[in-house]
Amino acid sequence: MITFETALVSRKQWLLSELQSLGLRMMDEATSASSRRGGAGPSDHKALSLMGTTIMVPIHTLPAHRSPFTASVPGNDGRAMLYRDGEPESPIVFPRQPHFYSMMTADDIPYWKIAQLHSHNVLATTVLQTCVRYGNSATKCQFCAIGESLKGNRTIARKTPEQLAEVAEAAQRYDGIEQVVLTTGTPPTEDRGAAILTEVARAIKLRTGLAIQAQCEPPADFVWFKHLHEAGVDSLGMHLEAWDEEVRARIMPGKAQVPVSYYLKAFKAAVAIFGRGQVSTYLLAGLGDTREGLLDACHQLIQLGVYPFVVPFVPIGGTPLENRQPPTSDDMRTILQPLGDMLTSAGMTSDTVKAGCAKCGACSSLSAFEKQSSCAA
Repeated sequence: MITFETALVSRKQWLLSELQSLGLRMMDEATSASSRRGGAGPSDHKALSLMGTTIMVPIHTLPAHRSPFTASVPGNDGRAMLYRDGEPESPIVFPRQPHFYSMMTADDIPYWKIAQLHSHNVLATTVLQTCVRYGNSATKCQFCAIGESLKGNRTIARKTPEQLAEVAEAAQRYDGIEQVVLTTGTPPTEDRGAAILTEVARAIKLRTGLAIQAQCEPPADFVWFKHLHEAGVDSLGMHLEAWDEEVRARIMPGKAQVPVSYYLKAFKAAVAIFGRGQVSTYLLAGLGDTREGLLDACHQLIQLGVYPFVVPFVPIGGTPLENRQPPTSDDMRTILQPLGDMLTSAGMTSDTVKAGCAKCGACSSLSAFEKQSSCAA
């Protein structure tokens, strides 16, 4: 029997997955101006809240320019109406521009160049805005645009612990930030960025007490997991992006030199430090992995205690994959529905994660499928 609640959840899942696959055409340039272009993280996206869930929706991508979804001009409270082919679909809310964006450091660096608001309550930054792999076509990840925001003078090359602690304190005080995500380009050192993340996490934790996720490639020495945890990192992300080794070699030739087998060893060591469900990895649906391959990967990762955050691939302008088609919403639902069941059965849903992308959940509609699984149970 289909109840009203089940129908509402199904509609929400459908809308969220459709929006993230098709994107949103912004009719008002002033509204789209506060979105993010280029760089690391959910670039070319804009945050919006729909039916109680905040997601990042592509707006600057080629598919988004052809999207059937549009939105009315929001009012002063950020409220607007979502339309599909001109017909009303659902009320939505755009998060307000954060107060800390108007602030500057003592040496005249705008806070928004140091860290950005993600979703509605997450402060995120790329501590090192360069990567050892990025400048070389033989090694760079083809989906990555980490250097674009630096090239466009929208950020600075390296953020110091002092700068980030200052911005985090302001974002917490004036904008209700609840967690921090620290990622980094990979430096040419064996710690793979863990060293600078440790320094930054310690400074932010001491000043704010905020929950922190750090993201880096697996270091050569797993003792860095202990250092990160002791510095105040609550959750750790080590992102595979793709599972199949052939896909990895083609899409991310540099990262593929570190095989999946090494990631699995690193995951096991990290879970022993951070705990079950507090280690996560991005998997980008649409890079070439099959549905069966991704679900098998998720099964293995969950058994290790790792949260597999499956996200639809979004083509970012200025990258070799900018013209690649993202996965359809139907494709995403056939992955996210069984994955939501797996995570719920394992007791590793996003609400159990302390900090990070899985906790935020805005770059994927996965959390909506977890909730349906919980209701069904």
